[in-house]
Amino acid sequence: MTHGEVTSKILPGAAVSILVGNFFYAWQAWRLAKREGRDDVTAMPYGINTVSLFAYIVFIMAPIYRQTGDASLAWKAGLFACFISGVMEFIGAAFGRALRAHAPRAALLSSLAGIAVTFIAMGFVFQLFAMPAVGVLPMLLILFCYAARLKLPLGLPAGFVAVLLGTALAWVLRSLGLAPDWASGKVEPIGLHLPHWSGGDLFGFLTSEVGWSYMAVIFPMGLFNIIGSLQCLESAEAAGDKYDTAPSLVANGIGSIVSACLGSPFATTLYIGHPGWKAMGARWAYSWMNGVVICALALLGAAGHVLQVVPLEATLGILLWIGIVMTAQAFQASPRPHALAVAMGLIPSLAAWLLVQVETTLRVAGTDLASTADKFAPNLYVYGVIALSQGFLITSVIYPAVMAFVIDRKFKAAAMWLAAAALFSAVGLIHSYKLTPAGVENHFAWFTAAPAFAIAYLAGAVLLMVMALMKVKGAEEVETRGE
Repeated sequence: MTHGEVTSKILPGAAVSILVGNFFYAWQAWRLAKREGRDDVTAMPYGINTVSLFAYIVFIMAPIYRQTGDASLAWKAGLFACFISGVMEFIGAAFGRALRAHAPRAALLSSLAGIAVTFIAMGFVFQLFAMPAVGVLPMLLILFCYAARLKLPLGLPAGFVAVLLGTALAWVLRSLGLAPDWASGKVEPIGLHLPHWSGGDLFGFLTSEVGWSYMAVIFPMGLFNIIGSLQCLESAEAAGDKYDTAPSLVANGIGSIVSACLGSPFATTLYIGHPGWKAMGARWAYSWMNGVVICALALLGAAGHVLQVVPLEATLGILLWIGIVMTAQAFQASPRPHALAVAMGLIPSLAAWLLVQVETTLRVAGTDLASTADKFAPNLYVYGVIALSQGFLITSVIYPAVMAFVIDRKFKAAAMWLAAAALFSAVGLIHSYKLTPAGVENHFAWFTAAPAFAIAYLAGAVLLMVMALMKVKGAEEVETRGE
């Protein structure tokens, strides 16, 4: 699709779903504030699911387009993926509360911390330091003001002042020839682009084998979205705002369904970063304001015009702050003995981030991972990186959950989580993959997807059950001696 087609066909549907979702989460926060008599309630951040966006583009839409040359077919496949993802999250509302109740807080927060320190903080840090004259000073202003809880004159938000400062620096340096001209690109003229009903294209595609053949991508992404939403809700509760699980997931699922029906193949989701927004002073109203601004920019096709004025580097300090706060919260809000479990939960996200960097580097060099993987060892055990990265949102919950229960000497509970890891490995939800010229793809199979991991985890679960029996026997012996 051309840039103009994206602006007129895809972005309007995404804009409406973002607007509706942000209004819901603003209302949800307002209701919580009224019920508890508080004025410090922060709404859940909400928007386009960037993880799903890249997954659906790279592993569904791009391959279909390469095979057929039919951009319309690729777009319909994206609508299908977005719709199924929304339905899964809608259904996931039924068991989301139970999962939150049985997962240690360290398990839900450490996985978010891993994403925050890698996919949020690291990439933007590199971009900031690539343009230090524009990005570093605004970044420092944000970090200093929010970390020290300083209030600027006239009550101006530090983030807003930092963006203005970065923008001013960029324009001054650009005029002196000391900064690159970020505003030289061509943008589409501003115009009204209303969403179009795409339900006919979507529902007609539900009977096609094309979409269902990509369930190996869609199903894990839908599952990841459910887990990610639960993690975000747990993070908000740790920051002091406890939202009901079911309504939050239902609204999230409806947002993706509406998005697909209005022509956008990109699912929506709860964003991580609630504690960061809360620390910056955002409350319930920021959510609907965010929805209105994004919707207006998308419907008018004006986003490119804003970036012609405000360089992206001037805004990235805010995202860095959110990444830092999310990482810190995982340690601060979890029981102190569970710090070891939190650290364990960071590792899968590091592997997933490293894999993205490796694949990006190879693409720039004009090759792919499938052609070069055997050349990495022993300098980088890339097959281990790939295996650990697959299903990283799931393993980054399981690993800290197991460790937290082991630390508490609840060996049976830890064994159950490790048994789940064995099952997920066997069917391909974690660790299993296919290496193709298009990239690393999910690989599903009935109990033979990643057998080595399945056997190892199952053996670990048996070991934990033995430890549980030893613990009971030891307790009985102590009790007998006491008598």
